[in-house]
Amino acid sequence: MYDKLEQLEERYDQLSDLLSDPDISGDSDKLRIYGKEQSDLEAIVTKFREYKISQQNLKETQAMLEENLDREMIELTKAEIEELRKNSEAIMEEVKVLLLPKDPNDDKDVIVEIRAGAGGDEAGLFAADLFRMYLRYAEKKRWKTEVMNSNSSGIGSIKEIIFEVRGKGAYSHFKYESGVHRVQRVPATEANGRIHTSTATVAVLPEADEVDVQVNQEDLRIDVYRSTGHGGQSVNTTDSAVRITHLPSGLVVTCQDEKSQLKNKAKAMQVLRTRLYDQELSRRQAELHDQRISQVGTGDRSEKIRTYNFPQDRVTDHRVKVTLSNLPGVLEGDIDDLIRTLQTTDQAEKLRAAGIN
Repeated sequence: MYDKLEQLEERYDQLSDLLSDPDISGDSDKLRIYGKEQSDLEAIVTKFREYKISQQNLKETQAMLEENLDREMIELTKAEIEELRKNSEAIMEEVKVLLLPKDPNDDKDVIVEIRAGAGGDEAGLFAADLFRMYLRYAEKKRWKTEVMNSNSSGIGSIKEIIFEVRGKGAYSHFKYESGVHRVQRVPATEANGRIHTSTATVAVLPEADEVDVQVNQEDLRIDVYRSTGHGGQSVNTTDSAVRITHLPSGLVVTCQDEKSQLKNKAKAMQVLRTRLYDQELSRRQAELHDQRISQVGTGDRSEKIRTYNFPQDRVTDHRVKVTLSNLPGVLEGDIDDLIRTLQTTDQAEKLRAAGIN
């Protein structure tokens, strides 16, 4: 691995020379290609150089022990050596992660779909809890959210909601939320105090741009109809709702949250492109016998990934066997610890698979 890192550093320096070459500076195509290659290498080369400086400092400090030092200086030097060793090891772990191929979708915005599962009204209330949790999490990250479509009841439960999260790195965090979430609690309507188990499914899709997915208009059937959801008089009395059917795949997307038919159509097209992009990603990964969303668990959306147990005030992520207390805090968006654990486990799995020790 060290040899590979030195080769990358050497290539980085070569690219610096090429980019400063007068013969290259006049060629916009080569400038763009070499510039991108160097930009891709910059983070890992910078971190590798930091590691080498750390190692050099460690060697110099270790050499001090060979000098004629008094007991106090020996103890101080040994303590410094231990600190430098830990720092050097931490830097190398960062280098290893940077060696992994980056998920091209990690910096994308996401579309999140939450649907009530088993459990009737209680499942719908839990779906609403999850929606609120993700909104709070996005707020803490200073990401923007927008509801694309929703189907709710009058008791505060959600049958289905689709929303967008916009922010750098949104997919790299939200992608671990895809799957079945389970709640165990006593519903407010339960007179005998029995604990009920309900579920909700979460699907997280990297948002597709027009350049990612080309949709032919002749492949679409677009219907407009009167909205049946909440939203005010004009929403419910005009043909503003839009249903788009993609004929080749059979995918159907509806949107009725906006008063404007044009805005609903634009949102529906955004969701359709994202679902088509997700289908294509799944197909490619299936051909490679790879896992769909991440290497944590199977990534299958039918898999139970997390349990929220109210009586015991705990949240358990079954993929990484981690249990946290403070369930109310989690439902207020404090899920960074869970996300970081999933990211770290994912990276460790990928490092093992890549043979990077």
